[in-house]
Amino acid sequence: MSALLLLVLVAVVTAVVLARRPGAYVSPAPGAAAAASAPVRPGGGFRVLAGCAGTAAALLYVWGVLCVAFAVMEAEDGGTGSAPLRPCRTSEHPELSARIVDYSTSYLPLRFRCETADGDGYDSDNVPGYVNPGVAVLALTAVAGAVAAGYTTEVRARAAARDDGR
Repeated sequence: MSALLLLVLVAVVTAVVLARRPGAYVSPAPGAAAAASAPVRPGGGFRVLAGCAGTAAALLYVWGVLCVAFAVMEAEDGGTGSAPLRPCRTSEHPELSARIVDYSTSYLPLRFRCETADGDGYDSDNVPGYVNPGVAVLALTAVAGAVAAGYTTEVRARAAARDDGR
């Protein structure tokens, strides 16, 4: 439920930022004429999209790293009830949970893997399933937005150079 709320919040903020026009939030001084809007830069919308998607990808990646870090802290916490490792206890793999001897972590892709003595194992549920696909999609969106902004700027610059040469 909290992931859905976070997704809705990111979508609303992105929509507001993308809908903003240059000079839209500038209020003229009392008694002064209306402020002239700033010139629109080519590819500006794509730059905003790339920035928002890149920021969201970074935040989601940090969330995943925190999930892995908390799983490691929980696995390293010894004492009563620490066997099998707490992050490895699951009803999905009860036969493997009793045979867990170690764990491994990965930061690309983000995961916490529970391992048995014979080399078998499974990924723990501590890292939510939406983190890795979400980071990949948002990062690709950021790269595509940056490439589109550069392409749009280049096309406008070439068109302006052609017009000046006539």
